[in-house]
Amino acid sequence: MPSLPPAIADAAVAMAEAAAMIAAAVAAALLVHRLAIVLLRRLAQRTRSRADDMVLERVRRPLRWILVAVALSIVQRGLPLLPWAKALWQQAAGFVVPGLVGWLAIALIGALSDVMAIRHDISVADNLRARRRRTRAAILSRIATFVVIFLTICMMLLSIPGIRSVGITLIASAGLAGLAVGAAAQPALKNLIAGIQLAFTEPIRIDDVLIIDGEWGRVEEIRLTYAVVRIWDDRRLIVPVAKFLEQSFQNWTRTTSELMGSVFLRVDHAADVPRIRVRAGELIDANKRWDRRFWNLQVTDAGEETIELRVLVTARDASLAFDLRCDIREGLLAFIATEMPEALPRRRQMPVAAGVTAHG
Repeated sequence: MPSLPPAIADAAVAMAEAAAMIAAAVAAALLVHRLAIVLLRRLAQRTRSRADDMVLERVRRPLRWILVAVALSIVQRGLPLLPWAKALWQQAAGFVVPGLVGWLAIALIGALSDVMAIRHDISVADNLRARRRRTRAAILSRIATFVVIFLTICMMLLSIPGIRSVGITLIASAGLAGLAVGAAAQPALKNLIAGIQLAFTEPIRIDDVLIIDGEWGRVEEIRLTYAVVRIWDDRRLIVPVAKFLEQSFQNWTRTTSELMGSVFLRVDHAADVPRIRVRAGELIDANKRWDRRFWNLQVTDAGEETIELRVLVTARDASLAFDLRCDIREGLLAFIATEMPEALPRRRQMPVAAGVTAHG
């Protein structure tokens, strides 16, 4: 069997050595990563907080490939690469390294957002401070993610020499193009800036109860350019964030989740209002949804045929206030129908004088 020429044989040996060195570097990086993760998990299990576990789980995968990239960067110096192979290696590194660093930064941002979510529980009754922190963390994390992605793409593109040289020419001639793009992207930029402003002015927060566009619902999610409001019947209302800064809407939980609800009844002038008031007090006092802060019943209007009764009652949050109002309304209507039928609205007619016809 004929032997290979010396040059080809030397090249084959060099390639085999390079492949072996690369494989050894990757294996060593993976081994170091595994040992480090095992050690960090044991340390995290000794703490009561879940924050370190969540951070570790988020950064585990990007750290693995960052260690691989570092190992390859170290071993690359000892590889017998040709000039074109070294240039290709550097070009690939210019793409991969910024991407891995950006991936790690996004993972850290997500981990911090998760930690804020578990530290500030919004399921408690008095959750104003938690909703404020959760809302700000959600918006700022999305802004930070957007900035990291933008910078990562810029760093990857700047690693191409051709783009760096062409970039100067593009910047010099980008005036009109920038105006055109800005005009076309005005709605998106408007909502983007409004989202940043929303994080600090806080007209709405996560889990706020709103009346917007005639719909009652809770703020389920706040994105960078829009918010998702969950309507009472499980529909979702998608609202641009700029609308919360430009148009009026009702926020029932702006300063506190506690709320005062009202119940209106129309009854006859012959109704025994003090007796209805006593019954309303009994119904309210027996209802578990009442937070025992305040209630009253007053006559707020009088017409030709009926009078208007208004019951004010307080509850811990908007959902309880709505159910409490329904309970009180139902109880009072049942009481009036069974115990006080004379209070039911009636239509009265004036008697016709003798000798006067229907036509006058």
